[in-house]
Amino acid sequence: MRKSFLTAVAMTAGLAMPMLAHAAVVGVSWSNFQEERWKTDEAAIKAALAKAGDKYISTDAQSSSAKQISDVESLISQGANALIILAQDTKAIAPAMKAAHDAGIPVIAYDRLIEDPNAFYLTFDNIEVGRLQAKAVEAAAPKGNYVFIKGSPTDPNSDFLHSGQMEVLKPAIDKGDIKVVGEAYTDGWLPANAQKNMEQILTANNNKVDAVVASNDGTAGGAVAALQAQGLVVPVSGQDGDHAALNRIALGTQTVSVWKDSRELGKEAGTIAAELAKNPKAKVPGAKEWKTPGGNMVMSKFLTPIAITKKNLDVVVKAGWITKDELCQGVKNGPAPCN
Repeated sequence: MRKSFLTAVAMTAGLAMPMLAHAAVVGVSWSNFQEERWKTDEAAIKAALAKAGDKYISTDAQSSSAKQISDVESLISQGANALIILAQDTKAIAPAMKAAHDAGIPVIAYDRLIEDPNAFYLTFDNIEVGRLQAKAVEAAAPKGNYVFIKGSPTDPNSDFLHSGQMEVLKPAIDKGDIKVVGEAYTDGWLPANAQKNMEQILTANNNKVDAVVASNDGTAGGAVAALQAQGLVVPVSGQDGDHAALNRIALGTQTVSVWKDSRELGKEAGTIAAELAKNPKAKVPGAKEWKTPGGNMVMSKFLTPIAITKKNLDVVVKAGWITKDELCQGVKNGPAPCN
């Protein structure tokens, strides 16, 4: 009987070993984990990896390109079989990409492009995000003095967004209905830098600003703070569906936040990373070749964003993205569902 028991244990162990051997390690290099939305992305990535039976490890570059390179090297040394990289700088990340490629480790360029044909690019359609931002602001202010508060100069998304914005606004600019009175990149996408840029533009224009096309909710928050300090309320765009931004829409101090459900993006990243970790040549459903601005052909997948304005605020509540109480905090007689 004892012999039979030991044999059964040995057989069970023998069956378990191959299963353990197939568990992968996925390393995630965050550029700046302090930003609100990345915590939501992380939870979705973790859930997808847990479902696949794989392990999650991560690092935070704290907005330092140099630290991110050493972070990626650390993830590789910890046994990562696949990497998800939210790049601080699309060009500065090149040595880390080479290290991963040399080690035969697949890389997902998460939400931000990495100019490398070996990276799988996963993001939302950022040119469309820019279009949606511009359409919402132009609908609220079809004429007047416009300001562009752009993203980080080291992030390709900044220019993707601006190209989409200009697609929509250029006809009105050429016609003279819209006059661009200021534009600035925002180092590190930091709200404090956006606020400083907005303050300088307001001063240069004697506060004569009619609309602000800000590229994300953090920069929108900085712009709104500068406007409010001067007693101004004008149409302002953003993106990401940050809770504070959605509350600003309910309050009437922000016009639109283009919602990119990062739960879906994180889920996709975790699922794809789990597959690539086991088979770097695995085909990703819905992926296609895409030519980057730098001329590289990369495999990519683009998810679809949604513009959230006062007309459809209930969408994010129904989706469980934000609670009604948080959305409507401080709102009196606002748009649905805050009325």
